[in-house]
Amino acid sequence: MALFHSHTLPHHHILSTLSPFSSKPLSISLPSSYPLTTTTDFNNKTLSLSTLPRKLLSKPSNGKHVREDYLVNKLSAQEIQELVKGERNVPLIIDFYATWCGPCILMAQELEMLAVEYEENAMIVKVDTDDEYEFARDMQVRGLPTLFFISPDPKKDAIRTEGLIPIQMMRDIIDKEM
Repeated sequence: MALFHSHTLPHHHILSTLSPFSSKPLSISLPSSYPLTTTTDFNNKTLSLSTLPRKLLSKPSNGKHVREDYLVNKLSAQEIQELVKGERNVPLIIDFYATWCGPCILMAQELEMLAVEYEENAMIVKVDTDDEYEFARDMQVRGLPTLFFISPDPKKDAIRTEGLIPIQMMRDIIDKEM
């Protein structure tokens, strides 16, 4: 038994459905400009929602959530190892992320704000776990996002966090633990 019937007239769309309270169909008349209907363009060409021309609001990304003008840079495993072994006078924060990870995208926004705030007092970098799978495995990254806070003092242990953490907790770790 069909519950919905659709009838099309030249300038209106009629939707009929069987009423649960009577055996008579209910009818609803929709104007032709109803957004889910087909429309015509200036050349009287029929367009549906799937064929309507779309205007891009911005250039599509290339699949990476790191742009050239961001302060948080994406580095390779080799570059990270050189940073950790090298001389630093500021804390190093390493963000292990994936482009498909929702919490990682949220964390990236917080890390960018943190990078602006601590521009001269901390170095924040990112590692894509899909690109650097072996390095992430060696660092025992199990959940995303994972952050490592590495002090410039080699006597201090690194601090590791897993999952989305508030920006204030990151500030506290940088200010009090590093």
